[in-house]
Amino acid sequence: MSTSPHQPEPSRPLLVTLTILTVVSGIVDAVSYLGLGHVFTANMTGNVVILGFAAAGAKGFSIAASLTSLGSFLLGAAVAGRVCLNVGSRRRWLIFAMVAEGGFTGAAAVVSALVSGSVGAGWARYTVIAILAFAMGIRNSTIRRLAVPEVTTTVLTLTLTGLAADSSLAGGHNPRVARRTSAVIAMLVGATVGAEIFLHQGATWPLAIVAVAVLATATLFAMQEASRQLDA
Repeated sequence: MSTSPHQPEPSRPLLVTLTILTVVSGIVDAVSYLGLGHVFTANMTGNVVILGFAAAGAKGFSIAASLTSLGSFLLGAAVAGRVCLNVGSRRRWLIFAMVAEGGFTGAAAVVSALVSGSVGAGWARYTVIAILAFAMGIRNSTIRRLAVPEVTTTVLTLTLTGLAADSSLAGGHNPRVARRTSAVIAMLVGATVGAEIFLHQGATWPLAIVAVAVLATATLFAMQEASRQLDA
C-alpha cells in the first residue's frame, strides 16, 4: 500500500493513535486465543487457518467459534462500510469507530465479569467472541479507509515483508523503517501484556483496560489540532 501523491504524510497524532490501536490488537487477540478457545477476534488470517485445522479434526479448535468470529467481523466491517458513506470526514469516522470499539470491548468485559465460571465456555464464550470480532470489523474497515502505509493495526505480514524486502541487505533504502518496526513492536508488546494480565487476572481486566485505553485515545486524538488533517 503506497501513499497517493495527493495524500499527505500522516500526522504524528494519527500515527500515535494507530500504534496504540496496534497494541490493543495484541491484547485482544491474546485474550481471545488464550481465553476463548484458540480463536482470534482481530487477526482474521489466523482464523481462516484455524478453521482449516478444525475442519481437519485437529484437537482444541472449533469450527463454530471460528465461524462466529469471522461472521461477526464481516458484519462489523459491512456496517462500518455502510455508515461511513454518510460521514464526510475521515477524522470524524475514526473517532466514531474508536468510541464504538471502546464501547463494544467494554460490553465484552462486562459479560466476562458477570460469568461465574470461565468465559471460555458456553454462551459467554460465543457472546464475547461475537462482540469483539464485530468491534474489530468496524476498526479494520476504518483503517482500510484511512490507508496509512505500513500501519494496518491488526496484521503484520506485509509490514515484515517490507522490512526485509526494502532493507539494505536486499539492496533497498529502508523506507519507513521506523514506522514498520514500531508496528511490530507494538503488536508484540500488546500480545505480551495481554497474555500476562489474562494468565494472572482472567479476561475481564485486560478487556476493561482495552476499553478505557481506546476511549481515552479517541478523546486525545479528537483534541489534537493536527488530527484535523483528516477533515479534508
